[in-house]
Amino acid sequence: MEIIKDIPLILDPEEIRKKLRLERTRDWNLVQTLLESAKPLIAAKAVYEVSYVNEKSEDAVIVDETLFKSRVLRKNLDNVGRVFPYIVTIGNNLEDKSSASKDLLDQYYLDVIGNIALIKARKHLENQLCSKYALDGVSYMSPGSLKDWPIEEQQPLFAILNGAETSIGVTLNKSLTMIPKKSISGIFFTVKTSFYSCQLCPRKHCEGRKARYSEDLSREYGLLK
Repeated sequence: MEIIKDIPLILDPEEIRKKLRLERTRDWNLVQTLLESAKPLIAAKAVYEVSYVNEKSEDAVIVDETLFKSRVLRKNLDNVGRVFPYIVTIGNNLEDKSSASKDLLDQYYLDVIGNIALIKARKHLENQLCSKYALDGVSYMSPGSLKDWPIEEQQPLFAILNGAETSIGVTLNKSLTMIPKKSISGIFFTVKTSFYSCQLCPRKHCEGRKARYSEDLSREYGLLK
């Protein structure tokens, strides 16, 4: 298992401002203050494994002798032999500061900053994988992002990444959510055309949506008849 510690993050004040829907002229000092308080609390780290696809069935795949049940994941790995299971976290310090605050607005601001930092940390890992393993392009799937690949699939993923608790301090609780909360996990895989789980999710009004829902693609993946 590979470990990446001290992931460098550049948090752009303008990006933060837009995400928080703050006015540049009126709230710029607030943005700067938030970033100054948040940056020292963010400790971005990641673990990943270079894994190999052993077997494929109609709606499941075995990676490093570990079974994952997902028709979508199986199709995405149709022509893929090597994958990269991963966990990324920014630690719990920012979360602890947010929880300690009695101001709900401050809690929201810190939560948004944490989410932005976490996505940037995953992007750093993605760039590292592409550079180190000469990958032309990758996409990823995360347990719980689709009904087809539910949160229960965190268990086999953490089985492959055994040691994540010791190396970067991330564990699963009884409800299979990660601790610290500002952590994300999944499997990177090579692609010719970018894939987003959002393309197969019909849920409306999702703030985190990265791509439009496609009924045609859902049929192609066998999720619709």
